[in-house]
Amino acid sequence: MTPGGSEGNRIRTELEAGVLTITLADPDNRNALSRALSAELVTAMGRVESDDRVRVVVLTNEGSVFCAGADLSERSAPPPGGEPSGETFAPGGIFTGIRNSPKPWVARVAGHAVAGGMGLVAACDLAVAVDHARFGFTEVRVGVAPAMISVLCLPRMTRADASEAFLRGRRFPAPDAVRMGLVNRSVPEEELDDAVNEIVSDLLLGAPGALAAAKLLINRVPAMDFEEAMTWTGELSAALFEGPEAAEGMSAYLHKRRPAWAPDEPGGRP
Repeated sequence: MTPGGSEGNRIRTELEAGVLTITLADPDNRNALSRALSAELVTAMGRVESDDRVRVVVLTNEGSVFCAGADLSERSAPPPGGEPSGETFAPGGIFTGIRNSPKPWVARVAGHAVAGGMGLVAACDLAVAVDHARFGFTEVRVGVAPAMISVLCLPRMTRADASEAFLRGRRFPAPDAVRMGLVNRSVPEEELDDAVNEIVSDLLLGAPGALAAAKLLINRVPAMDFEEAMTWTGELSAALFEGPEAAEGMSAYLHKRRPAWAPDEPGGRP
């Protein structure tokens, strides 16, 4: 563990060269979104937003399962005094926090992902999975439905794919997850780190504020009508061009040097 890292019972974090790696580290419980793991994940997410050293987040897993979704043993037997509320139990706050974070999140899916685990993958901006991983919306087989995660997953899927996946509840291979738009790439296990590092290196070349603005475009424009979108994006574009990052970026381009936010070496890290 580097000086920039920390370790909990179910989540490990490590900060290196602007990249915060968050590892789901409860393999005996299939990295399920238990109260304890969720609480630690929320804490790590708070660090993402409060630590200016964090430029990019990589969310990954220990063990053969990325995330099995809700901890069904907890859901079926709430503790005395009633079910706790808030982000430490309900995954909606976690999904929303990742999606709305101004910093880019990359899912390094080194194992299977089902149910709420699909929500974690879809909440991230980019995802790379090992090609032997299996995915699935298995909720109907335990008497529930993929409710909150549908908000994240349905915009990526065709109606036919969603009907097939949501209603049948079957698990499907990583290449199918790529075809559906739920994952960007699937690669052999030995190529996973190289694929993730390639994405991270590209992200580190982008200005932090510009990356945050790009995420806003992705999240907001599809829900706007044409006139509203043109007005809002015009205002955003003007603000960006007048900002300090644009001044630095254009100066660097014109003087053939690297902008201040970029790594010292092409493809490297700061």
